[in-house]
Amino acid sequence: MQQGSGNEFDPDAVRSKYLAERDKRLVPGRADIRDLDHDDRFARYRSDPFTPYQERDPVTEETDVVIVGGGIAGILVGTQLRKAGVERFRIIDQAGGLGGTWYWNRYPGVMCDVESYIYLPMLEELDYLPRHRYAFGDEILAHLQAIGDRYDLDRGALFHTGVTSATWDEGSGRWQVATDRGDRLSARYYVLAVGILNLLKLPDIAGMEDFAGHSFHSARWDYAYTGGGPGRPMTELGDKVVGLLGTGATGIQCVEPLARAARHLYVFQRTPSAIGVRDNRPTDPTFASGLQPGWQRARMDNFQAVMLGRPVEADLVDDSWTHDYAAVQNPPRKRPDESFAEWMRRAEEVDFGIMEAHRSRVADVVEDPATAESLKPWYRYLCKRPCFHDEYLSAFNHPNVSLVDCPGGIDRIDPAGPVVDGTTYELDCLVYATGFQAELTPLYRRAGHDIVGADGVTLADRWADGAATLFGMMLPGFPNLFAMPAPGQQAVVTVNYTQLAVLGAEVIGATIAALTADGSPVFEVTEQAEAEWTSGIVGSFVDASPVMAACTPSRINNEGHPEQLNPRNGNYGRGFGDFFAYRDLLRSWLEAGDLEGLEVR
Repeated sequence: MQQGSGNEFDPDAVRSKYLAERDKRLVPGRADIRDLDHDDRFARYRSDPFTPYQERDPVTEETDVVIVGGGIAGILVGTQLRKAGVERFRIIDQAGGLGGTWYWNRYPGVMCDVESYIYLPMLEELDYLPRHRYAFGDEILAHLQAIGDRYDLDRGALFHTGVTSATWDEGSGRWQVATDRGDRLSARYYVLAVGILNLLKLPDIAGMEDFAGHSFHSARWDYAYTGGGPGRPMTELGDKVVGLLGTGATGIQCVEPLARAARHLYVFQRTPSAIGVRDNRPTDPTFASGLQPGWQRARMDNFQAVMLGRPVEADLVDDSWTHDYAAVQNPPRKRPDESFAEWMRRAEEVDFGIMEAHRSRVADVVEDPATAESLKPWYRYLCKRPCFHDEYLSAFNHPNVSLVDCPGGIDRIDPAGPVVDGTTYELDCLVYATGFQAELTPLYRRAGHDIVGADGVTLADRWADGAATLFGMMLPGFPNLFAMPAPGQQAVVTVNYTQLAVLGAEVIGATIAALTADGSPVFEVTEQAEAEWTSGIVGSFVDASPVMAACTPSRINNEGHPEQLNPRNGNYGRGFGDFFAYRDLLRSWLEAGDLEGLEVR
């Protein structure tokens, strides 16, 4: 029997409890979202409250490269192109400036839960150390914009601009790119650096449009209404009753600042998150003294090795990711002859112990027993994205904070406010902290525009049966197109997305530089190369749906339908994939210099 905070591990009892909690949340339509592209009633939720819109004349020109996306991915690609001497490129983004998710997410309390020393890119090159172990959003945005300044990435960038179509023209050997501001760009190479969490998600709840109070999405925080700004108190909420919908990675960060500012705060929770210790603190003044050249990449590799269950001399990051997540993801075998059933049973015990520690933390911190019970996560650790925070749970001890536990969701929203189980919660303001569409959202949807390749075939049609790529970065039927590696795209998955983005940018930058130096030929993935790559992806796919089917619905298990996950959308290597083997493969491909798998003409 496994001990977890005084409770013995009874597999049948634990599974029964988890299934009962899951079933409360298996509600038809729970994953429905608003169509923000076509429903004018809700289009305002995507408006930019941070940077004034500036009129400009349409741009018509030929250029070497168009990069769609100005977040970490697009910034790193632009940096690599500048380093390689490729000067003619345009970054296009719907935001008013560089920064991607860190441009949009400026809600109170926003920070990254991956260690800042491995998450912020190019720290060595910019000779910069983050101020905290886990950086706040304003510092991350400032750092990304500093990279942009260093490499002059704003030059030629088209902000507050959305691509409406990209069409391959075989006659000219170019991508014809049209935007919603009348731009017409003819590009030799087209790069999709659209990010993995870029599509704002607004739930479809009956009556939303009838709410008489003020409302906005957390990724478009309305400081004009709340007062204050990032890192500054919200001075206009002292007489306001605020509702916060969502308790995922975003919602948990908003709660404590809102609790300090609002007259009363109602937190609407469908499923509690597992809240681990963040243990944030200022960067130690001595941290830099022992650093050697190459320290950031070495630290990234160390973190990635721990997350993949590889042996390391020391856990350099040493946080809840490497303690809990890595332990659940890679439980070691106790003996060589241990059966698979025994290993699975022990993995379940390890998981139970970690989740019991999370539930015990809730009981220790939250003073009201009923509230504490509602905040306890009853599911396996990897069923839902784990969260880490030092102030979230204690915020429920404030007398002006109330938890509204609604596992079946909100019934509807009346003019006065949300209705749950017949009770109307009257609000002045409702904040949708409902995040973004899942990482596994297909590339053609994340791109947000029609991509028409050879023979007039769209990317959506080509991927109707699943992803088709070489390396998860080049697409058959779409000449001279690159996509930054991402989940669901035949690449690999990393907890620290920046490490994967660095690799993808290096490969794309080097490949475009080599092609440009060779006269900018047209390339296309061969059918054989795509077939072999996809065969390897499918062959390494592990069907985890029997375990994931018992999970509470979340974006991790396809909102309760893991059986619908497509093996073609898997990774290079089992599970999340083998990052190190993937990196070695790509580097060897670059070093060979013959662009194997591509037909160049």
